[in-house]
Amino acid sequence: MQPSLLALFVIASLASLFMAWVIGAGSSGATPFAPAVGANAISTMRAAFIVGIFGFAGAVVQGANVSKAVGRGLIGGVSLPATGVITVLLIGAGLMAVGIKTGYPIATAFTVTGAVIGVGIALGGKPVWPKYLQIGSVWVLTPVVGGGLAYGIASVLPRDDAPERYSVAVLAGLVGAVLANVNFAYLGPGDSMDSLTGLARRTAGIDGFAVPVAVSLLVAASVAALVSWDIRRDMNAGLRRVLLALGSLVAFSAGGSQVGLAVGPLLPLLGDLEMIPVLAVLVGGGLGMLVGSWTGAPRMIKSLSQDYSSLGPRRSIAALVPSFLIAQLAVLLGVPVSFNEIVVSAIIGSGAAVGGGDAIDSTKILRTIGAWVGSLALSLGLGYGLTVLLSVF
Repeated sequence: MQPSLLALFVIASLASLFMAWVIGAGSSGATPFAPAVGANAISTMRAAFIVGIFGFAGAVVQGANVSKAVGRGLIGGVSLPATGVITVLLIGAGLMAVGIKTGYPIATAFTVTGAVIGVGIALGGKPVWPKYLQIGSVWVLTPVVGGGLAYGIASVLPRDDAPERYSVAVLAGLVGAVLANVNFAYLGPGDSMDSLTGLARRTAGIDGFAVPVAVSLLVAASVAALVSWDIRRDMNAGLRRVLLALGSLVAFSAGGSQVGLAVGPLLPLLGDLEMIPVLAVLVGGGLGMLVGSWTGAPRMIKSLSQDYSSLGPRRSIAALVPSFLIAQLAVLLGVPVSFNEIVVSAIIGSGAAVGGGDAIDSTKILRTIGAWVGSLALSLGLGYGLTVLLSVF
């Protein structure tokens, strides 16, 4: 191994750690528990602590898919050199740091994706249009689907003919069934990923869908029965526990998705550094996000929980259920997705269902959308321009 290559990798790794810290302090650290904090179910500092733990776990056991997509799936024909990786990470982290400083939720997925594409094209790479179409579809549909689902759920929960011990229990059962089918590292043969239902099918030695369906129904029924009993016993405490459990699952999903934005650009360099496994890179990114959540997330949590909508426990649950579902779909597809976009859209939908236009700050929302679009365009332009400038010198 050339010493110069190792030195550049060390610099790129430090930039990746900084990016991971920024992500933990911003999108992945703030958004999962923002609805719970807004509903006064947990304090801001305790939320930052818990989200760091679950985010680290998600990064280690679910981070591979998005990391590979960011590192190798956005540009064809070229592999980012160490200087390109450093450029991408510094652009993404710099724009995110601006968002944290100003209190606006800059979309990490937009900044990193734009920077990777800009740098790759400047190096002579070819656009991967099918992947861009997939990513763009998820980005565009997220506020529509997430906000719509949150609006629908928040519209049902307050109704007298849908008591919480049934309605919330059904939602919890749905989340349990989805969780049973989510892929985790080390559940498959060897070091491959698989789900709990897949593990049960291999253990039983029965092909087909009978075992996965049976396990999914069993998990859903068990979770629903437990939640129904807890809410019947003490409604306020039961709703609070459901809310905190959902926040933890969203934090876990955020770790599995967002770590790819920090460490994904490093993956092209690992081909020349075979002694460094992908798991070690994921652990490093997860630790960076954990520290970021503990040290920098409270500001963004406060911004999201108080500025966008006045949330109660029911509207918070309505916001977190679609957030979890969309996040896990993005992890499955290997699509870099913004948790700011996911959770903010769901908060808006759940707030509008009960409070209408008075429950949300339209000016703040418009500025946020402008920040999302602007960060994508700016990161792409900066990535292309800086790479061309560096090539000249």
